[in-house]
This record gives sequence, structure tokens and C-alpha cells, in this order.
Amino acid sequence: MKTTYRTPLSVVIPLYNEQDSVHALVKRLEEALLTAFDHVEVILVDDGSQDETVERTQILIDQSPMDIKLVALQRNFGQTAAMQAGIDQAQGELIATLDGDLQNDPIDIPMMVKELKEKDLDLLVGWRKKRKDGLFLRKIPSKIANRLIGKITGVQLHDYGCSLKIYRSKVIKQVKLLGEMHRFIPAWTAVVTSSKRIGEIPVSHHARQFGESKYGISRTFRVLIDLLSVMFFMRYRNRPGHFFGSIGLFLGAVGGLMLTYLGFDKFILGHDIGTRPMLLIGVLFIMGAIQMLSTGIIAEILTRSHHATSDQKQSYVIGAIHSKDQGDPIANSADTHSSNANKDNT
Repeated sequence: MKTTYRTPLSVVIPLYNEQDSVHALVKRLEEALLTAFDHVEVILVDDGSQDETVERTQILIDQSPMDIKLVALQRNFGQTAAMQAGIDQAQGELIATLDGDLQNDPIDIPMMVKELKEKDLDLLVGWRKKRKDGLFLRKIPSKIANRLIGKITGVQLHDYGCSLKIYRSKVIKQVKLLGEMHRFIPAWTAVVTSSKRIGEIPVSHHARQFGESKYGISRTFRVLIDLLSVMFFMRYRNRPGHFFGSIGLFLGAVGGLMLTYLGFDKFILGHDIGTRPMLLIGVLFIMGAIQMLSTGIIAEILTRSHHATSDQKQSYVIGAIHSKDQGDPIANSADTHSSNANKDNT
């Protein structure tokens, strides 16, 4: 007997130039979710597509028996901002995210919801165990990145990059996604919940049927740069002075030892030290130490000022929202970015 879940579910799917796949995507969502959940809303976020993605999606909204909402961003803000826009609009107790290119299969969502509820998790991540991507450009760099991310963040997962994830709304809405940080959502989630409440499960993965991949080998280098940011914010977000101060103290200690040795050599042994490279290096280390310690103090002041005056601005601008209940798009002014204003427009 097929299980029907009463827990309200929101499905967030960023789209960018997916005009060829959006019809098949909606049909697949209908097959997977209509009979599996009492209430499910689908939020398609168009991230400034240059093709007919918006127009074709508007037609599907009227034709589909599902509750579908199209959030059209004013321009291309990136996948992270598009995902954040969808999460902000989501009303469900659980939120599922996946890509719009049909490489993720919506048929896995009911199974993942069951796993999340049975194990009482806050986040369940899909694991593309049999990934249908290129070996050298996608699989090998991904494996290296996943191991490195797990080692640095402490959240051990096989597949950080899989967009198919199930969240508890109350948890993911505490996480602010900026830049290109959607790859590190499990790590950011571990900031607001225990890593023991983050799990993973093998899911289906299909070869891309339509369009072209939006990622290349350059993505690997961006991941490494972003990982440094994640490491900093996870460990030193509320105490940046410790990070810069540790570097400053190290530089100061090394520079101090060098200059102490040179002072002994000059004033006790009587040797000339004016042309010795160690003198210049020691002075540079002391100057670096002063700079790092000063930076740490400034960072502490800025952190406390940020927490005191945070204005919660969004990383995206919604151009219009289309839904079945609204005949005309709801236009949002460019200066209305807050989540409360966006919710008022739904």
C-alpha cells in the first residue's frame, strides 16, 4: 500500500535556460508527488533565463493540477541566490531542493521524506552513487572535493554537490545562503543543528537530456576558494580575532626570536648585522604581526557591530511571481528585498 504523507512539502527548483526540460520536469513532478503527499507546492525559480523558460513555465502553471509558483528573478543572480529565493517563498514544513535539468529524479523525494522522518533528521542529502557524468571533469574532482570538505568541516558525506536534498523548514530558514555557497549547505546547516542530524541516502542520477551543463573544470577551483571561507566562518565567525591573532602571535614570535638573536650577535659578540637578510625578515615579521593583531581587533569590532545592526538584506531581487491563483504577475519594486515583503506578495 502506497504511503501518503500529510506533512506539507515545498519543492524548490532553480531554473536557468531550461526551456527544453521544464515541461518534462513538471510532468515528472506530477507523477512522483501528486499521490504521495496531501499538500505539496512547487516553487520554480527562474534565475534570469535568456530563453523561453518563463513563458513555457507560465503555460504549465495553468495546465498542471499541482500548486506551482514561478518566481522570476530580475537577472541572473546565481544558483545560490535562486535557491535562497525559493526557500524564502516556501511554506511547507519540509523543503526539497533539486536541479531543473532532470538529472535529479523527483521520484526519490517520497523515499527521502520517509527516511528523514524515520531517522528524525534535519537534513537528508542525496548521494549520486551511480553518477552519470564525465570521469575526469566531474567525478574525480568531485570525489577529491567531497573528502576535503568533509575533513575540514567535520560533516562526512559522499556527495556534497548533489542538489537533491530534504530539509526541515525551521532549520534551513536559519541558514543564510550567499555567494556560491549552495555546495556547502550541509556544512552551514551544521552551524544551526547537530551534524548527527544530517544524513545521506543513495538516489537516482540520470545523464543530462536537454541543454548544456552550466559547470566546468573551473568550478573545482571556485570550490576550493569557497571552502576556505566556509572553514573561516564555521570556526571563527564569532571570534575572528582568534584567527588573525593566532597568525599575528606566530609572526611576532618568529620575528622576535630573529631580532633577539641578531641583537645578541650585534651587542654581545660585536658582529655587523646591517647586511644580513635575517634583519629584514625579522622586521617584516614584526610588522606583519602588528597588522594581523590590528586586523583581529577591527574584525572583532565589525562582528559585534554586524550582530547589533544586521539588516537582513537579500542576495536577489524578484522581478515577478506567477501562480495559478493570480492572473497577472506580481511585480516587486527593486528596493523591496526583505523576506517579509516577499512573503506578503505570495
